[in-house]
Amino acid sequence: MDDLVCPRCKTTKYRNPSLKLLVNVCGHALCESCVELLFVKGSGACPECGVALRRSGFRIQLFEDPIVEKEVDIRRRILRDYCKRESDFTSLREYNDYLEEVETVVFNLVNNIDIIDTNKRIEQYKRDNKESLAKVRTQSKFNEELLELDAILEEEKMRSEMMRLEALRVERQEKLRKLKSHEALIDDLMFSETDAKSILASHKSSKANFEYDVQIDVPKVVPAPVAFTSGIGFGSGRTSFLPVPKSEEVPLFSYEELKLDFGGLHPPTIDELKSTHSKYLNHVKAATTPEVAGGFHSSIACRRALQDAFADITLQPKLIRKMDELIEPMDVDAS
Repeated sequence: MDDLVCPRCKTTKYRNPSLKLLVNVCGHALCESCVELLFVKGSGACPECGVALRRSGFRIQLFEDPIVEKEVDIRRRILRDYCKRESDFTSLREYNDYLEEVETVVFNLVNNIDIIDTNKRIEQYKRDNKESLAKVRTQSKFNEELLELDAILEEEKMRSEMMRLEALRVERQEKLRKLKSHEALIDDLMFSETDAKSILASHKSSKANFEYDVQIDVPKVVPAPVAFTSGIGFGSGRTSFLPVPKSEEVPLFSYEELKLDFGGLHPPTIDELKSTHSKYLNHVKAATTPEVAGGFHSSIACRRALQDAFADITLQPKLIRKMDELIEPMDVDAS
C-alpha cells in the first residue's frame, strides 16, 4: 500500500507520508482530512455511493481492495448474530444449511443484492432466535472467562511449585552444611592441639556469623501475581527493571576523505561543476524532477565522464616498462 491515494482530494502517500485511509460500512476509503471535513457534524453521506454514514464508524483501511474491506466489515457484523455452533444442531445437514444461509446473507450485502429483503431476514432471525442467541453469547463469554481463570490458576500452581523446590534446595543445603560443620568439629577435637573450650567457642562463633549472613542475604525476587484466583485484577505488583548495561568506550569516528590517484588531471568537483561560471553542463542533459528528488544531479554523470576521459592521461608506458626491467634482476638476486 505504498501508492495510497485518497479518491476525493487525490492526496498521495508521496506528498503526505503520514496519509491514512479510513473506511466505513460501505467500503469506500477517505483520508483523515476528508473525513473531518465531510463529517464535521458527526454524520453525512459517502461522496461515492451516497450511503448515510457516521463519523464514529470509520476505521483504518486494512486491505487495498474496497470490496474485501467491505466484506470483512459485514462478515464481522453478521457473525455477531449468526453465532451458533455445530453442537446446537441435531444433524450435520442442518448445520450446513445454516452456514449456507450465513454466506448468502453476506454475499447479498456485499454485492448490494436485495438489501431490504436481506435486512428483513436478519431482523426476523434475531426475533426468532432471541433466547438462543442470548444463551450462546452468555456461554461464549463464560468460556472466555473460564479460560482466563484457568491460565491464572496454572500460573499460581507453577509459582507454588517453584517456591516448594526452592525451599527443598535450601533445606538440603542447610543439612549438608550442618553435617560438614559437625565433622569439622570432631576432626578439630581429635587432631588439633588447641584446648576443647577454644575449639567449641570458635565453631560457635563461625555458626553465629553464618546465620547472620543468611539473615541479611537478599531473597530472590518472585514475580507478584497481577490478579486474584477469582480473575479480579489488582495493582499491588511492582515491576522491577534491570540496570542499563554500560557500553564500552571506543574512540570517536573521524572521517578522512579518500584520496584517489587519477594518474593525470584531477576532474573538477561537484560544486565547481554546479557553479554559474562552469560551462561543463551546457550540453549535458538536465536531471528531471523525480531524479533530483531521489538525490541525482547531472553534475554527477558529468564528473564521472570527465574522470573516465582524463584518468591516466599522463601515464608513460615506456617508463613503466623500464622500471619493470630494473626490478626483475633485483628480484632474481634476492632469491
